[in-house]
Amino acid sequence: MIEEILIRNLGVIGEARLPLGPGFTAITGETGAGKTMVVTALGLLLGERSDAAAIRSGSAQAVVEGHWLIADDGAVAERVRDAGGDLDEGELIIGRSISAEGRSRATVGGRTTPVSVLGEIGEQLVVVHGQSDQIRLRSSTAQREALDRFAGAELSAIVGTYHDVFRRWQANQGELDVLVAESDRRAREAEDLRLATAEIEAAAPQRGEDVELGERVDRLTNLEDLRLASAQALDLVSGQNSDEAADILSLLDTAKRQLERVSAHDHELTPIVAALDAAEIAVSEISSQLSSYLGGLDSDGGRELEALQERRAELSALVRKYGSSLDEVIDYLDSGSGRLLELDNDSDRIEALVDEVAADESLVVELAQRITAVRTAAAARLADRVTAELAALAMPNARLTVEVEDRTEYSMSGKDQVSLLLQPHPGAEPRALGRGASGGELSRVMLAIEVVIAGNDPVPTFIFDEVDAGVGGAAAIEIGRRLAQLSQDAQVIVVTHLAQVAAFATNHLRVLKDNDGAVTASSVEQLDGDERIAEMARLLSGLPDSENALAHARELIETARVQRA
Repeated sequence: MIEEILIRNLGVIGEARLPLGPGFTAITGETGAGKTMVVTALGLLLGERSDAAAIRSGSAQAVVEGHWLIADDGAVAERVRDAGGDLDEGELIIGRSISAEGRSRATVGGRTTPVSVLGEIGEQLVVVHGQSDQIRLRSSTAQREALDRFAGAELSAIVGTYHDVFRRWQANQGELDVLVAESDRRAREAEDLRLATAEIEAAAPQRGEDVELGERVDRLTNLEDLRLASAQALDLVSGQNSDEAADILSLLDTAKRQLERVSAHDHELTPIVAALDAAEIAVSEISSQLSSYLGGLDSDGGRELEALQERRAELSALVRKYGSSLDEVIDYLDSGSGRLLELDNDSDRIEALVDEVAADESLVVELAQRITAVRTAAAARLADRVTAELAALAMPNARLTVEVEDRTEYSMSGKDQVSLLLQPHPGAEPRALGRGASGGELSRVMLAIEVVIAGNDPVPTFIFDEVDAGVGGAAAIEIGRRLAQLSQDAQVIVVTHLAQVAAFATNHLRVLKDNDGAVTASSVEQLDGDERIAEMARLLSGLPDSENALAHARELIETARVQRA
C-alpha cells in the first residue's frame, strides 16, 4: 500500500504531498491543475520512461518519492534486498529524480538502483489503468492476459512449464534446421579442416621456432665474418697468432711487474697492482672464451644453412595459409581440431536433436491442450461474473462473452486466440470490444473485469486515471460503488472529474492551481467537511457556492456513505 507520495518541481506542481493510505482515494481538480502530473509521478516511481520536459519551468530537477508499506518477508522485500536496499520497519521508500539534462536516478530502500528495478517491483505492487489501457483492452493480447490473470495459479503453473519447454523446443528446432540446411557446407568445412590439420601436424611447428631459426640462419650466413673478427680479437688479447705486436696480456703483465718492483716504497701502488692482476685474469678468461668460440664455429655451415632455409620456407608457407604468425598457425591447429570434432559429430547431433525436438513438440502439444482446457473453463466463469458486474454498472442488458479459439500455430502463450465480445442487449450480435464498444462501455467493462479478477489475482494497489471517461449519471454512481467495493480488498486511487465517483472515496485530495500571472503552481490538499462538499458542488455544477449544488453534493455523499456501508 502506498502511504504517501511527495512531488517536487514536476510539471505545474511546485511541491506537494499526497497522503494516501488504505481504502479509496479520489483525486480531483480543475482542468490544467496538474492531476495528470500525479499519475505521471506514480509512473516514474513504477519505472516508466522519464522526460526532462516534465520538469517545472526554471527548475534544475524534478523529484518524486513514494512511501510504501509492505510485508518484511514478501517477494517485494526480497527483491529490494537483492538490489541492496532495505526496509524501515515495513516501510519502503522509492525515489526518482530527473535532471534538466535528461539524466534519471532511481533509489530503492536508500540504495541507488537501475530504473528497471522500479518496474520489477512496481509489477507486484500496483496495477495502473488509464484511457490508454482502455484502448489496449481492444487488443487480443490484453484480452488473453486478462483471462490468464483471472485463471490464477492453476494456469500460471502450467504456463510456466510450457514457456520452458517451448523455448527449448524452438532453440533445438532452430539448431536442427541450421545443421540440416548447411550439411553440405559443413561437410566441406570439415574436409578443409582435416587437410589443414594434417598439413600442420606433419610440419609440427613449435612456438618461437621461427625466431630461433632466424637467429641461426643469421649466424651461419655471416660465419666467415664471425670467424675473422674472433681470430683478430684473440690475437690482440693474447698474441697467439702474432709474434710481432705486443698483445694485451703481455702489456698487462709487464705493467704489473714494473709496479711490483717499486710498490714496497709506496703502499698507494698496492691496490693498483691488485687491479692489474684482476685485469690480467679477466683478459685471460676472455682469451679462453674466444678460443672456445672459434673452436665451436662449424666449418660445414653450408649444408646446415640450406636445411634451415628449407625449414623456414616450410613454416612461412603455413603462416601464409593459416595465420599471420606461427603462433596463430598453432592456435588454428588447436581450435580447428575442436571444430573438426564438432563437425564430425553432426550426424550424431542431428539424430539427438530429432529425438529431442519430437519429444518437446509432443510435450508442447500436451501442455497447450491443458492450457486451453483451463482457459476455456475460466472463460465461462469470467464471462458470467463480468456480465453480473456490468448489470450493476448500469448495463443491465449487456453480456460479455469470452471465446477461446484454436490458432494455426503455437506461440509463447499457447495455441489459443482469446476474444472478448460484448453483446449490448439481447438479440444483438456479440461484437469484439475493438469494434463494438464505446469509450464509456470500455471503461465499465475494464472496471468490471478488474473487480472480478481482483478476487483471483490480488494486487495491493489499483490506480485508475479517468476510468469514468464517457460515463455519467447512474452509471457513474455504479462505477463509484464498484471502486469502493474493490477498495475493501485493495488500495484504490482514482483520478476523476465526476462527483458521483468521488463521493464514494474515503480519502479526497484536490489538486489546486494558483496562477499569479507568470507561473502556474499547483499543490495538493486533503479535503474534509465543508471543503469536500464545496469541491463536490464544483464537480457537479462548476459552482462551488451554489446552494442547490451544495445540497446535491451533501445528498450524494450521504448516498455513497450508505451504499458503501
